[in-house]
Amino acid sequence: MGSLLTALLVLGGIGLALGIVLGYAAVRFKVQEDPLVEQIDAVLPQTQCGQCGFPGCKPYAQAIADGEADINQCPPGGDEGIHKLAELTGLDYKPLNGEHGETKPKAVALIDEQTCIGCTLCIQACPVDAIVGSAKMMHTVIASECTGCELCIAPCPVDCISMVAEGASIDTWKPSYPVFSLKLVKEPTRT
Repeated sequence: MGSLLTALLVLGGIGLALGIVLGYAAVRFKVQEDPLVEQIDAVLPQTQCGQCGFPGCKPYAQAIADGEADINQCPPGGDEGIHKLAELTGLDYKPLNGEHGETKPKAVALIDEQTCIGCTLCIQACPVDAIVGSAKMMHTVIASECTGCELCIAPCPVDCISMVAEGASIDTWKPSYPVFSLKLVKEPTRT
């Protein structure tokens, strides 16, 4: 029993010593990030959609700061985002580059739970983990986490995912009915 206690104390001491060394190294050798990258990233919409040509908002912010990307490649950020980026970086404003898409109103994914087959392809495609469910079970979207990137739509084999404008919900959505106009026709008189 004494050797077990000795072994535990030795291993505990080694773990404590390594923890202190690693803690010191983390503080001493911390890599400082470029504050401009952080400011640019804060302006971007954080959709992580990849429409800009980069795998997420942070890599796009880094590319802008390094002068490797234009400020007009983010459709979700829209015109307002481009103006903010131009002001922040000191670059001239440019309209949205059409190669990267078009600005759309903010939307959230909605899964038709009756149609969902539980294939998990949408879960794998979601960059922000806003879709929950398990294999062969129904999936659903956590609306507060969804960024509206639309990356979950393409992999869905049964087309059960649609985008709903933000502010609308399944409870407030109303179908649009065709508008009919009534034209009164004067009945012919009989003679």
